[in-house]
Amino acid sequence: GAEFVILVGYMRILSKQFCEYWAGRCINVHPSLLPKHAGGMDLAVHQAAIDAGDSESGCTIHQVTEEVDGGPVEVQKIVKIEQGETAESLKAKVQPLEGPAFVEALQKYSGKKVISYADAGVSIDAGNELVEVIKPACKSTIRPGCDADLGGFGGLFDLAAAGYDSANTVLIGATDGVGTKLRIAQATKKHDWVGIDLVAMCVNDLIVAGGEPLFFLDYYATGSLEINEAAAVVRGIAEGCRQSGCGLIGGETAEMPSMYAPGDYDLAGFSVGAVDRNRILPAGVGAGDVLLGLSSSGIHSNGFSLVRKLIAKENLEFTSPCPWDDAETIADSLLTPTKIYVKACLPLLKAGLLNGMAHITGGGLLENLPRSLPKGVVAEITGHPALPSVFKWMQQASGLGDDELLRTFNCGIGMVLIVKADKVAEAKKLLKDAGEEPCDLGQLVAGEGEQVVMKSSLK
Repeated sequence: GAEFVILVGYMRILSKQFCEYWAGRCINVHPSLLPKHAGGMDLAVHQAAIDAGDSESGCTIHQVTEEVDGGPVEVQKIVKIEQGETAESLKAKVQPLEGPAFVEALQKYSGKKVISYADAGVSIDAGNELVEVIKPACKSTIRPGCDADLGGFGGLFDLAAAGYDSANTVLIGATDGVGTKLRIAQATKKHDWVGIDLVAMCVNDLIVAGGEPLFFLDYYATGSLEINEAAAVVRGIAEGCRQSGCGLIGGETAEMPSMYAPGDYDLAGFSVGAVDRNRILPAGVGAGDVLLGLSSSGIHSNGFSLVRKLIAKENLEFTSPCPWDDAETIADSLLTPTKIYVKACLPLLKAGLLNGMAHITGGGLLENLPRSLPKGVVAEITGHPALPSVFKWMQQASGLGDDELLRTFNCGIGMVLIVKADKVAEAKKLLKDAGEEPCDLGQLVAGEGEQVVMKSSLK
C-alpha cells in the first residue's frame, strides 16, 4: 500500500482524520518562502511577493497539518525577484524548482540516496538560469521576420514579414564552428569574442551565395555548465547576429559530463539565409572580371592548430607580449574576432554588382577562390597586399613558403569579390561607404590548370 503522500495544491480539502493518519508522511509544495504569503494560490502568491517588495521568493516543501501551509518546513528553493518582475515571470522561475525540491524532501524521509540528474553532473537549474541570463542578448537581435523569443521547441521565421516572396525565394543553409581557437579562449578565460567568430563563419558563407542572412541557431556543449562563461559566449553570438542583421531564434545547451574535460566547451552554429532564385551566385563569372579583396581582421578562425603549435615552439605563453604587436598580448591579438562582411556586401548584392564571391577560410585563397570559378577560367593575383605582421611572424616561425602559407591562412584577405570591369568603380564606392578599403587583387583570364596563379610574391 501507499507509504507516503505528495500533494500539489491540496486546497484545504483534507480532513482532520486524514492529517492525523498521515502525520509526518504527507508533504505539499507552496509557491513562496513560507511562512510568507501562506494561504494563497498560484499567481496570486507570486504577485503578493512582488507587491510586498520581497527581494527573493521560491518554493517550500512542508508537512501537511490541519493548518493550511502551516506545517513544518522541509525544503526551500530560492530565486531572486528582479526589477520589473511579473507574477507570470516569477512563476516561470519558481515552478521548475518544485520537482527537485520534492526529490530532496523524499531523500530526507526515505533515508535512501536518490541519484538525481545533478548527481550525474547535469544541472537543470543552471540550464534554466542560463536561459534567463541570455534572453536580453537574444532579444537584442530582433529583426523583421522573427521575435528572437526563447523557450519554444523550435524558432520561427516569417519570410513574408522579411519581405520575401516565397515562390521566388531560395533558402541557403550554412553551418560551422570556431575550431581550436576555443583553446585560447578557454586557457585565458576570455570568452566574449568567440561567439562573433561562430556567427561570422556561417554568415560569411551565406552571402557568397548572394543571399541575406535571416536567422541563426547555436549549439553549446560542455562537461559542466558554467553560467557566466556560457552567457559571455552567447552575448558574443548575439553581437555577431547584430553585426550581420540576423535574428538569434534559438539554440541548444548540452551539458555532458565525461565528454569534455573541466573548463572545455565546443561550439557549432547554424544559419539560414534567403536569395531570389534569379540572383544566386556565382553567375556569369568569366574572363575579364576583376577581383577585389576585402581585408581580414587577423587570422579569423582557421589554422589555429598550427598557430598554437608555433606559440609552443617559440616557448611563448598566450599571456606573453605579442611578438608581432607589442601593444597587446598574444591572446588578445589571436582572439580578435572574425570580420563579418554582410553589411558591407549586401548593398552590392542588392545593386546587382557582384557575379561571385569567395570567403577565404580553411584552405586559404588558393583553395577557396576556385570554388566560385567556372572551368576554363584562371584567377591571376597581381596585387596581393603586403602580409600583415601576424602572418609574417607565422611564416617566419613555421618556415612555410608562400604557397603553403596561402593554403593555410587568409594572409590578410578575408573575402574576394568578383566584379565586371565596368562596375568596379560603383562597387568600390559602395564598399568605401561601408567603411571598407578594397584592394585590386587581380583579374580573371581564360586558361586551364591551376585556377589561382600568384603573379606577385607575398611581401
